[in-house]
Amino acid sequence: MAEKPCRVPIFLFASKRTSTQLANSPQAKKRARQNERRRRQNSSQRSMVRTCLKKVEAAVEQGDFNHAAAAFADALPVIDRMADKGIIHKNKAARHKSRLNAKVKALVENN
Repeated sequence: MAEKPCRVPIFLFASKRTSTQLANSPQAKKRARQNERRRRQNSSQRSMVRTCLKKVEAAVEQGDFNHAAAAFADALPVIDRMADKGIIHKNKAARHKSRLNAKVKALVENN
């Protein structure tokens, strides 16, 4: 009688997420640990990008050019860094920067 693959539960202490892995080899177990660590790091960095975008949007909504320009200047290196690391696509980064820049410039024209 053939044995069923052993499912080994992985309890992740830093995350409430648990998963079951099919592979029993040490390489596969290590890869599962690495993937989980990278997933948490990438999720955190994507959240940081979204927060920077929201800060610029909020400043634009208030109509304060100085605050919006400062928030935009703070967001640019974060967006570029995440695009370089591959967290977000380079075209998506360029699209965000372009749209934010247009909104900040529109504040000057409206005032």
